[in-house]
Amino acid sequence: MKNPKYFLSVFLFAGFLSVAQGPSAPSETMDSNKKNDPNIHTDLVELFREWRDFERPPIREGAPDYTAETFDMRQPEFKALQNRLLAIDTVGWSIPDKVDWTVIWAEMNGYDFNHRVLKPWVRDPAFYKSVYTYKSDVPAHEGPTHHMTTEIWTYDFPLSVAEKKRLLADLSVISPLNEQARINLTGNARDLWIAGIRDVKTQVNDLKEIQAQPGVAKDKQLMKVLDIAIVSTEEFANWLETEAKNKSGPSGIGKENYTWYLQNVHLVPLTWEDEVMILKRELARAWSALKLEEHRNRDLPPLVDAGTPEEFTAMADRAVKGLIRFLDEQEIVTVKDYFEPALEAQKGSFIPKEKRNFFYIGMHYDPRPLYSHFYHWFELARMEQEPNPREIRRDPLLYNIFDSRNEGTATAVEEMFMQAGLYDDDPRVREIVYIMIAQRAARGLGSLYAHANEMTMEEAGGIHSEYTPRGWMKTEKELLIFEQHLYLRQPGYGTSYITGKYLLENTMAEYARLQQNEQPGFQLQDFFDQINAIGNIPIALGQWQMTGVNPFF
Repeated sequence: MKNPKYFLSVFLFAGFLSVAQGPSAPSETMDSNKKNDPNIHTDLVELFREWRDFERPPIREGAPDYTAETFDMRQPEFKALQNRLLAIDTVGWSIPDKVDWTVIWAEMNGYDFNHRVLKPWVRDPAFYKSVYTYKSDVPAHEGPTHHMTTEIWTYDFPLSVAEKKRLLADLSVISPLNEQARINLTGNARDLWIAGIRDVKTQVNDLKEIQAQPGVAKDKQLMKVLDIAIVSTEEFANWLETEAKNKSGPSGIGKENYTWYLQNVHLVPLTWEDEVMILKRELARAWSALKLEEHRNRDLPPLVDAGTPEEFTAMADRAVKGLIRFLDEQEIVTVKDYFEPALEAQKGSFIPKEKRNFFYIGMHYDPRPLYSHFYHWFELARMEQEPNPREIRRDPLLYNIFDSRNEGTATAVEEMFMQAGLYDDDPRVREIVYIMIAQRAARGLGSLYAHANEMTMEEAGGIHSEYTPRGWMKTEKELLIFEQHLYLRQPGYGTSYITGKYLLENTMAEYARLQQNEQPGFQLQDFFDQINAIGNIPIALGQWQMTGVNPFF
């Protein structure tokens, strides 16, 4: 593994892996038992730290510097770091150490790809959004973000003296960054440009909401900085609207770039064409399974949605406790003390019927399918409560490289928990699970065509909307715009829910195959506990570590 090859553009079924990679698996397994030079991994961690320090851009007039001249000036330093990594001879390393090496390799590829192709600071106005009012349900914000965002959700108002100082520093970045954006944004990606204006305008409202927080209105220093940020953001939005009339180019990165990015950055061993096939198959499967469920349940009473806040609260409380009890009693995964509080904090509240988007509709019939997806919050709590012992895996991977692992697992467990018996008490809830799978397949399929520049973002949204059962994506347009915009900004993310689900299922199949002749054989709890312990890294790397089968070479 001294000089990594580009990943094979093959559709990797478990059986194919078993045959094609089987002969090399024993040597990989033996590698994991060898005693390594203790300095090997220490040197890798030190290189990782240097890489992460480098990845943060220098400061220009109080904001991170994304100008072309700065990228060009720093390129030799990047190449030196990349060459140091490639020069490391990993022969004899354990599989976990090789996995760590591959994580750094993928992150460096992500930097290179952003510099060469994606260029969010050049093509994507939403990159310059600074204010985030919510915590992401995955390890880092979805999509490209700049390096000095204002995370309002981390503040408690009224502010302490120290927190006020921190907020002033955060907010002071906005105005110079908006000014720099006018220099950097020279791209011609029309859909990204138009949709990005919406994000920038939203920031104006977010800043005004900060002014309404307890104690802020009476603080002249805070109000002055907020007023400057508001005016700057409004002027930036106006500039974007003026420039928009000159934008006419495509926003997708094309099939070839998309495949390279999948395989070399997000470590998904598939091609653009493979993903189209998987998503079409999953969309057809979800629709047909839904119809079969409806037929089987035709004599059962229909599900009734919560009609009042009291009804929803009672339903949500039952769902939280019921899901946690199911996972524990059925030995699905080792339930930690932080699971229930993490889920309880995200259980939501009653939404009037006319304001419900896709996810809220299902949640008001029965929250358990969505709460299963909230496996996300168990994983985030684990990062805080039980940090991964390997430093390279401890913090969020850059460039959303975690998507196949986190989004794929959260999507996969919706159906896995169902098949394990979660809805034996109410079979009609199974229908919601298949509706959710269909929606994710449809939206991912649309995003693939948008990245191939075979559809506009609006046309991709048409697939997303029309192929979601029961018209549940037609009730509220904001979610549709948000999701398709995100997936156009971040290649691979829109498909990661379904392809990550496939990769997790593939991992389970291969792991179970290897366990079938062992004692006590395949144990579901052991499988999930190992996945959790490995960390939030691409699921294909998790498979490699769990089975000794390297899906990439």
